[in-house]
Amino acid sequence: MNHPIQPRLTQVFRFLHARYADGVAELAYAFDEGEPLVERIRFPAAPALPPARQAAFDAALKLLHLIAGVSYYKAGVPPTIAVDDGPLDDATADLLDALYLHGLAEFAYRNGLDLRGRIRFPRGGNAMPAAPALGLPKRTLVPIGGGKDSLVAVEAIKSIGGDATAVWVGNSPLIAACAERTGLPTLNIPRELAPGLFELNRLGAWNGHIPVTAVNSAILAVAAILYGHDSIAFANERSASAATLEYEGQQVNHQWSKGYAFETLLADWLHSHVAADLDYCSLLRPYSELAITRAFAKLTPYFDSFSSCNRNFRILGPKPADRWCGQCPKCHFVFLALAPFLPKPRLLTIFGRNLLDDESQAAGFDALLEYQDHKPFECVGEGAEARAAMYALSQRPEWAEDALVARFRSEILPQLDASQLALEPWLVPSGEHRVPARLQAALTAIG
Repeated sequence: MNHPIQPRLTQVFRFLHARYADGVAELAYAFDEGEPLVERIRFPAAPALPPARQAAFDAALKLLHLIAGVSYYKAGVPPTIAVDDGPLDDATADLLDALYLHGLAEFAYRNGLDLRGRIRFPRGGNAMPAAPALGLPKRTLVPIGGGKDSLVAVEAIKSIGGDATAVWVGNSPLIAACAERTGLPTLNIPRELAPGLFELNRLGAWNGHIPVTAVNSAILAVAAILYGHDSIAFANERSASAATLEYEGQQVNHQWSKGYAFETLLADWLHSHVAADLDYCSLLRPYSELAITRAFAKLTPYFDSFSSCNRNFRILGPKPADRWCGQCPKCHFVFLALAPFLPKPRLLTIFGRNLLDDESQAAGFDALLEYQDHKPFECVGEGAEARAAMYALSQRPEWAEDALVARFRSEILPQLDASQLALEPWLVPSGEHRVPARLQAALTAIG
């Protein structure tokens, strides 16, 4: 009889195999000689794979196996990583070393761990020959998260007549409703975590935040080859690259796998290892959160269906009865960022309450402003953006008397340099992005 393993005492994390048949990818992992942990990802109505795409599909599936392993590796963070089918070429090992170190930085910070020098993927495999162009159909996979950003990206691509599919991973009725509202063809890819992971958690595994955007990106790279799309266009904005805090000399960024550094690593890897004509980018990369909320403020058909509230997307635990809990950092930030661009009654209708006239929410908004606290571990804009939005509201009669705006004006504003609080500079796009030529006209539609 097998004794249950103590995940924190294990010595080796093993990547066993990745297999695909009949629309199901099976990804297997193990600690030491323990029972395999098997995750399954289902690709609905999967077409037969053209032989010309087989090598690209195999490369994308291998990367998915290696990236999705982050969900399991973090349960024990053993000192050795082993890949059963042999060592990796340098570009692949570099990508994974960076992803596991930076993508797990928040997890490490919260658990009092230091992963520097510990994460070493086995390298020494032969460099891959450069991947050829496959003549993939000119179609874009646009991941839908249920929030404002992905809807701005969808509408920008629709505005230039782009052929696109709204795609999401996992089971969320809220995201499904949002995807339907786009009017695009939809693709929902179920992901089933290995049941053994929950047992490891019961046995005292390390737990915490993982770079889920990286996992979803790898799933979509497989989907792009399988279903025939030449681009994957996420909706990650400029501030995703900004660290949440620095801890013992390491930048800790909740959104690292949404940032530009990861985007560049993965995009280059897909070009060299999967298909020269498979582009991976974020359509919203040049824009701040405030620029994106200004664009979203024009998309009134989505106001009764979108939600950025993370309590709606928990794997386990209670979900709020309505689309906005009104208590979490995402609710606070989206309310604050939309306020300068929407008539006040319309914003209050969306949220069902005025979060800025509730003194009990002061600490939450202070964190967004980076006042007496660091930015929350959430996908929210930079502190300077939040301060610019709050300053704009403090100058408007319809907002100025609300409890938290009045408090900002009397208590926080005197400590700030007013010349650094203008809204307008946040509305100017930067030139840093990887949007392919075919989609660049959509950038104009956003700005």
